[in-house]
Amino acid sequence: MQRVIEFVLGLTFGLGLLISGMTDPGKVQGFLDLAGAWDPSLAFVMGGGVLVGLLGFGLAKKKSISLSGASFQWPEMTQIDRPLVLGSLMFGIGWGLAGFCPGPALVAMAAGNDKALVFVLAMMAGMALFERFKKRDN
Repeated sequence: MQRVIEFVLGLTFGLGLLISGMTDPGKVQGFLDLAGAWDPSLAFVMGGGVLVGLLGFGLAKKKSISLSGASFQWPEMTQIDRPLVLGSLMFGIGWGLAGFCPGPALVAMAAGNDKALVFVLAMMAGMALFERFKKRDN
């Protein structure tokens, strides 16, 4: 049953990304182009996502297990540190240049978008490099 719930939620999320235009790099870059032909429509998508997230996390914080019976695993780290800031900057720069972030890129790739495939492959290479350097530093 857990896998069915995960599948339905993932499918719903993916459809939401497609319908909202988050899988279209041109629309995303238009949203980020504040000095040019700015397209504010994705602000409503993000605002809706933040609102649902705030409500969902607010309810979840009051419970010890999820609706499916799984226990919650909350992040242990709560401070803002250098790796978090640098990672956020890299994420934002990549999002602005490519017009994709990980979730929409996976959906666009599954829909047959060749640019999304290149992005996902580059993202996977970056993740592998991170793990390699992380192991080397420990």
